[in-house]
Amino acid sequence: MAYSPNAVAIHLLSASRGFDHLFADDIPSAEKVFASENDPFHIVGSGYLCFLEASLGLDSSKMGEAARLLSLAEAGSRTALKAAAKSKSRFASTAFPPGLEYEIANADTVVLLGVTHALSESYMGYLQCLYSMNSAYGKFSKLYKTVFPNGLDSYSTPLTPLSPFSTPSSAGSPAITSSAFITTKPNKPTRPPVRQSSSFFSLAGRWGLDSASSSASSLSLSVEAEKPEEIQNLKSLIIAGTAFGFGLFNLIFSLLPKKIQSVAGLFGFAHDRRLALQALAVSAEYAAEGEVHGVLAGLVLMTYHGTVLLLSGYQADEARIIREYEGVVRSIEARYPTGALWILNRAKIYRMTCDPESAIRVITSGLEERENDAEGENNKGCKQGDSLLLFELAWIHLSQRHYMESAAAFLKLTELTGWSHGTYYFIAAGCHISLALSENVLPYEKENHLNKAQGLLDAIPSLLDKRKIGGKELPTEVLIKKKLAFYKKKQKRLGGDEAKFVECIRISPAEEMGIFWNTHNLISPSLAKAHIKEWSALSPPLGIDSPYMADPISSTTLDLDTPDELALRFLLLGIAHRSIGCVGIRIKGNSPPSTGPASSSSSCIDSPGSEPESIVESASSTLFDELTPYADNASACLRASRELLSAAHALQSSIKVSTWIGGLAMFELAVLDLKEVEVEENDGKGPLADLGQRWKTALESARIKLDAAMNLSPHSIDLSSQLDIRVSMLRDEIDMKAEMIGLTA
Repeated sequence: MAYSPNAVAIHLLSASRGFDHLFADDIPSAEKVFASENDPFHIVGSGYLCFLEASLGLDSSKMGEAARLLSLAEAGSRTALKAAAKSKSRFASTAFPPGLEYEIANADTVVLLGVTHALSESYMGYLQCLYSMNSAYGKFSKLYKTVFPNGLDSYSTPLTPLSPFSTPSSAGSPAITSSAFITTKPNKPTRPPVRQSSSFFSLAGRWGLDSASSSASSLSLSVEAEKPEEIQNLKSLIIAGTAFGFGLFNLIFSLLPKKIQSVAGLFGFAHDRRLALQALAVSAEYAAEGEVHGVLAGLVLMTYHGTVLLLSGYQADEARIIREYEGVVRSIEARYPTGALWILNRAKIYRMTCDPESAIRVITSGLEERENDAEGENNKGCKQGDSLLLFELAWIHLSQRHYMESAAAFLKLTELTGWSHGTYYFIAAGCHISLALSENVLPYEKENHLNKAQGLLDAIPSLLDKRKIGGKELPTEVLIKKKLAFYKKKQKRLGGDEAKFVECIRISPAEEMGIFWNTHNLISPSLAKAHIKEWSALSPPLGIDSPYMADPISSTTLDLDTPDELALRFLLLGIAHRSIGCVGIRIKGNSPPSTGPASSSSSCIDSPGSEPESIVESASSTLFDELTPYADNASACLRASRELLSAAHALQSSIKVSTWIGGLAMFELAVLDLKEVEVEENDGKGPLADLGQRWKTALESARIKLDAAMNLSPHSIDLSSQLDIRVSMLRDEIDMKAEMIGLTA
C-alpha cells in the first residue's frame, strides 16, 4: 500500500523513538514500539534489534532469526517503495523522488543481511555477504548520486576520521581535514529540536555546501510550517541514511579478505576506505540528535577505531585516532548514558591508552548499574549488552594476568550468550593452567587448578558437537579441536595418562588465544617482564639472550619438545620483548612536568588513576618514574624481539599443527620494523634526513613482510581471515605514514 506523507512522518517518528529505547538498552520498550505498527520502518526496527542482539552478543542462535526478520524488512520496504513510486502523490516539502525513504530502508536491510553472513568468519559466509553486497551496490550508488550530487568533498565534519593532514580534493579522493570535536551533551534522550531550513542544500550549509553550484539546486523545499519536526526527521533520514549506507558498504568491502575482494572485482566493485569513513562521519553528525543511521554510523566508527587500535599493531598517528574515537563516543554517550555500547567503547579507549584499571572500573561499574536496572520495576536488562561488556572485561583481566577473574568472566559468558561455549571453556582452562604454572604456587593449589582445567577441557568436545547440530564450526573451534588432539598426543608420547593431558601443557592456551586478540601488545613493562621470565625458564634453552630472560630449570624431560611449541614460545617472547622495547614511545607522552592538558596517549602502567573529565588523562611524573628503568634496556629488547620473531618464522616448515605461527610472526616483524623507527623518531636523535631514509626503508621492509605473511596464510590456515584483516589495516597505516612524510605509497 502507498502511505500518505503524514502517515510516513508519523511512522518514522514512532520508529525513531523505538530506536531510542534500543540504543539505551531498554529492549522491552523497543520491542513494544516496533511491534505496534506493521509499516516498513517498524519492521526494519525489529530486524535491527535482532541483528544487534546477534552481532553484539556473538550469539549464533540469534543469527538465523536476524536473517529472517531482515528478509521480512527487505521485502516490506521493497513493497512500500514500489507503491510510493506508482503513487501520484508526493511530498510537497521534499526535493527527492517519492519513496526514497523506503529505498534507504531497503538498502539498509540488504547490507545488514550481508553483515550477518560475514559474522560467521567463514569464507562461505564472506561469499554470501558478497552476494548481498552485490544486490546493495546499485542501490547505494543511485542513492549517493541523488543525495550527494557533488560528492562529499565539501562535507568537512568534526568527526571525519581520516588524516591529520589535507590532501588535494578529487572525485575519488575527498578533501580531508582534522578539527575539534563536538562535546555538547543533551541532558535527556528526547527527540531533537527542529532546525529550520528552506532547502536541502541550505540544511547542508553548515558543511559549506554551495547550493548555487549544485546540479540539484533547483529542487527547493517548501517546509510545512505546521509539521516542521516531521519534515526535519525525513530530511535527516535521507541525508544520514544515504551517507551511512554508502559508507558502511564501502567499509565492509574494504575489510573483506583479499581473496574475496578479488572475486568481487569480477562484479566491478571498487572501494575507497577513506571515502567510506568520511561518509560515515557525515552520517554520525546526526547521532547526537538520535537519528538512527547517525547513531549506527557512530557505532561503526567506534568499532573501526577500536579494531585499528587493537589489531593493526602500529598506527601512523595513534593520538589522532584516539581523539577521534573519543569524540564519537562522547557525542553519543551523552544521549544514551546507560547503553552498553557506549560504556564498552569508553572502556576500550582506556584500554587502548594503557590504563586497564580504569577500563576495568568503567565496565564493572556499568555492569552493576545494569544489573540494578534489570532487577528494577522497568526491567531494562539487555543480555547481549551485558555479554559484550563481560567479554571485554575477560580479555582485560587476562592481559593483566588476573587469571582467576578472567576465568570467571569467560565462564559467566556461557550463561549470557550462545556463541562458542567451547572457546570460553578453552580460555578459562588456560587461565587455570597459567595459575598452576605460576611461580610460588603451592602443590595443592597447583593440583586444584590442573583438575579444574582438565575438567573444562574434557567438556569442550561435547560443546563443539552440540553446536554442529544447527551450525558451522567457527574458526576458533577448529583451532581448539586441533590443540586438544595435540595435547593428548604429546601426553601419550611422554608416557603419561592421556586422561590427564593437562599435565603436559607448558604454555597456557589462554595466552596462545590472546595472541589473536593482540592482548600482549599494550601490556605494561612489568607484566611483559613477568611473561618473559616464565616462558624463558622452560626447557630447552632459547639460544637468544636479553636482560629479562631466566635460566631454564633443569629437568630430565624437555618442557617443549615440538617445533609447534618452540615456535609458539619464540612468538610470544618476541611480542613481549617488543612491548618493553617500545617503552620510550610511552615515556615521551608522559614526561614531567605534567601540568598541561591531557595527552591522547597515556602510559602503559600498573596502577589505576582517578576518573578524568576527559576519557584520556595525562600520566603523572610518578608514572614516568615507573617506566624509565626499562628504557635502559629498550634497545636490547628490540634486538631480542627481532631474533625471537625471526626464529618463530624459521620453524614454519617444521610446524605440524599451529601452521598460523609463521604468517603471524612475519606480521609482527613488519610491526617491529615500524616501531623501531618510531622509537628513534620519539628519541629525537640523529639528523632528520637520516630519519626520513630510515622511514622509507622501514615502510618498504614492512610491506615486503606483509606480502610474505599473506603467502604463508592461505584460507586453509586457522584464523587466516583475521590475519588478512590485520594486514589490510596495517597497510593503510603504512600508506598514511608514507603520505605524512611525503613518500609515494
